[in-house]
Amino acid sequence: MHALLLILALLYGAAAGALVPRPLYRLAVEPDRPWRSACPRGHPIAGWAGRAVCRRCPVGLRAYGPGSGPRPWWWAVVTAVVCAVLAAAVGARPELAVWLLAAPVGVVLAGVDRAVRRLPDVLTLPLAAGVAALLGPAALIPGAAGSWTGALLGGVALAGGYFVLFLISPSGMGFGDVKLAVGLGCALGWYGWSVLFAGAFLGLLLGSVYGVWLMLSGRGRRGTTMALGPYMIAGAWLGLLLGGAMA
Repeated sequence: MHALLLILALLYGAAAGALVPRPLYRLAVEPDRPWRSACPRGHPIAGWAGRAVCRRCPVGLRAYGPGSGPRPWWWAVVTAVVCAVLAAAVGARPELAVWLLAAPVGVVLAGVDRAVRRLPDVLTLPLAAGVAALLGPAALIPGAAGSWTGALLGGVALAGGYFVLFLISPSGMGFGDVKLAVGLGCALGWYGWSVLFAGAFLGLLLGSVYGVWLMLSGRGRRGTTMALGPYMIAGAWLGLLLGGAMA
């Protein structure tokens, strides 16, 4: 049963990850610009699901520019690994379905933030609402390892903490990070306060390590802005692995 679960999670992640490049391409724009609705050669594209290529020309839909950034298959591999490792840590518990649904959204958000330093409301807000809403029914299913009340309190607590950081240093942290923290806090809070603190700390730690590396490598200096979202998401993922393994 456990092996079957891992295989199904892996296949689901690969299928979902194969759909990541198109929304990533469309959403990776500056805050004052509308979502992309055309390929790099100007041909219109519609819809958010589908292959990462234009139907009228062979140009790939690459958020980081033609010929740059990860190739489309890379997103499928990453999402598949993320989902499979989640399944291995959490097992056949009701909350696993919520984590698997949220995983591709997190991958898209990490990619968009990495590309243009932006966390779109069109993803952060549904992620927060979806995780909070779906964990309610999950808590009623036998075998659930968390608490819906804890999840809701975790969302409020983590978002509140990031809001304070935003007020202290609005130039170093965007309000999108605060909105992302709601969904991540709900997920981490499901397993309790210790997992919430661990996931939040790991996210900030990973971001800090990357920031130090930027300065030491000469790629950045004091005051250089960086995308915090990918590290928040990575920290939350590690926290969920910890919570799932301990439950």
